[in-house]
Amino acid sequence: ALFPSSERKRFYRNVSISQGEGGFEINLDHRKLKTPQAKLFTVPSEALAIAVATEWDSQKDTIKFYTMHLTTLCNTALDNPTQRNKMQLIRAAVKFLETDTVCYRVEEPPALAELQKNEWDPVVTWAEQRYNVTIGSSTSILGPNIPASTKETFVSHLASYNMWALQGIEFVITQLKSLILSMSLIDRHITVEKAVLLSRLEEEYQIRRWGNVEWAHDYDLCELRARTAAGTLFVHLCSESSTVKHKLLQD
Repeated sequence: ALFPSSERKRFYRNVSISQGEGGFEINLDHRKLKTPQAKLFTVPSEALAIAVATEWDSQKDTIKFYTMHLTTLCNTALDNPTQRNKMQLIRAAVKFLETDTVCYRVEEPPALAELQKNEWDPVVTWAEQRYNVTIGSSTSILGPNIPASTKETFVSHLASYNMWALQGIEFVITQLKSLILSMSLIDRHITVEKAVLLSRLEEEYQIRRWGNVEWAHDYDLCELRARTAAGTLFVHLCSESSTVKHKLLQD
């Protein structure tokens, strides 16, 4: 297995991709990359293969697996360690609506309540119009009462994605703790920076009020952006074929 721990010494010089029967493969010198469960690492699109190869190529003397979010997402899609089927993945994603970050509001302090309203309401309104659903928000500890029809609409919308993309969507939702922000991001309504900022509105409010107390905040922010960006890119590369490929090769 190539993943014994979170870091190991770089053992290859060249990274390349090749087309195999099951899709695109990654070669580290003359060895084919394998998943943690020792399956052949093969991805559905050339653009995704290029992106994964770039992750391996950009590792220095030490391979830091925890920085390789696209590789990790591909491993998850290939090995499916939790052994869930498509409907289970979709239901898990939609369940986040019940505890969606942007639906839980404070009443105190008024300045934060106002900030949440100004920043979150437009995203909720956009989602309601885009998916033709009712979502709402609540200051109750129980959160808003999301109608069953809203959940069903999101279930059928997510069903239009393939298994790979769904793994990526769930990864993004887990970062942002919000289905609404994740869909806004994946539908290109908001940027990664904006999505991350909105998901951390309370922390950002406290920092503006008390000052940036520790460097850990900057690290967390960068880390969250990196993970969210990787997850979003993964979803797009798994959902689209040729158009993305040419764009990536030109960059």
